[in-house]
Amino acid sequence: MLRLQYAALSDVGRVRRDNQDSGYAGPWLLTVCDGVGGAARGDIASSTAVQQLRKLDEQPGEDLLGAVAGALHRAHDRIAELVDEDPALNGTSTTATVALFDGQRIGLGHVGDSRAYLLRDGELSQLTVDHTFVQSLIDEGRITEAESRVHPHRNIILKALDGVREAEPDLFVLELVAGDRLLLCSDGASGVLDDPRLAEILAAGTPDFAAVELVRASLEAGSSDNVTCIVADVAESDGSPATDADGEPLQPQLVGAAAELRRRPTRAPRTGGMFRGRAGDTGELEPVPADLPDDVHAIHADPIDPEQARYAPRAPVRFVWLSRLLLTLALLGLLWIAVAAAWSWTQQQYYVAEENGEVVIFRGVNADLPGLSLSEPYETTNVEIDRLADTYQQQLGEGMGNGSLDDAHQIVENLVERMAPAESTP
Repeated sequence: MLRLQYAALSDVGRVRRDNQDSGYAGPWLLTVCDGVGGAARGDIASSTAVQQLRKLDEQPGEDLLGAVAGALHRAHDRIAELVDEDPALNGTSTTATVALFDGQRIGLGHVGDSRAYLLRDGELSQLTVDHTFVQSLIDEGRITEAESRVHPHRNIILKALDGVREAEPDLFVLELVAGDRLLLCSDGASGVLDDPRLAEILAAGTPDFAAVELVRASLEAGSSDNVTCIVADVAESDGSPATDADGEPLQPQLVGAAAELRRRPTRAPRTGGMFRGRAGDTGELEPVPADLPDDVHAIHADPIDPEQARYAPRAPVRFVWLSRLLLTLALLGLLWIAVAAAWSWTQQQYYVAEENGEVVIFRGVNADLPGLSLSEPYETTNVEIDRLADTYQQQLGEGMGNGSLDDAHQIVENLVERMAPAESTP
């Protein structure tokens, strides 16, 4: 049997006014949610999701993934209820990365661009795949991982819990061994720290130390976002609960917007401060000085909050195949109508030509398509072509007229009149 020794820390960062990240770490559950929405209150979306997900923090049954998927669905439904109650929240959403522990394995659920990592024997592995625009470009081979970090659209995510579209999370199970170290973080950390730097920080110290250093390193690397990190060590269990640095039983830790909104229902000015406590502390670093360059403060004054444009949801995929099928059928129907109308018109056209030495009235148009004749013999006359002058024989070889049946009969009568009297045969 294994157990988790964990630490969680969230910081508003050096640019954002509000912390829209939320996190939770407990003996059975680790989760990070990064709210999206700007004016639509991404902090409410992330804290709402975490409050639903934290109900998983008890020893689970065998169906790890079913429990994770169900909790994500309930978070989705709760966000939908909040938007219904307050239309001003329309557009809010949140990422969610969830790890549910059963003593031997974790069941992972993932939506958005928060990440989960595993450090095992000094080697770092990224467990989740970002649901982002730039990740789709990486998958297509159009850009590299390094290029994605500076891409102008690197913050656009394609999946999130928004209360409107079921997110269809990635779900999978991972077997753990003693000595593993897990990291769950928002893109405020993973967006500026590459894998070697993450591995270097994770390889040293306790979970507390690693969480603090990850946040500090992210801000020093220039992160302009909120930063949330949860670090958990996997250790052998002797049956006793995990303890903190003071030897006290380790308590669940709620950080970020979820902790702030729980303490106060309305917004209050941000208060800075270094990482002080465990449960409920957002661990914010020092506030932004008032004498920062104008370009930094301009981020707040920008009429378009980048967070409002961050979530670019894709159209629901469940019925895309049906809409495509209906569109194809509609196009085929229009094509069939056009072909039928053209064919109907050709069957009202007649011309005169030669066939087997006789003058014949043809129905259709005097033209052919590869492998398809657009006319057929309609009426054979008693006029033999060798009784006509060479000029008429040449014209009949090419076809004469292209009109109604009466017009074709008139052409035949004219040909008969121009034959020698003794050779005329009505």
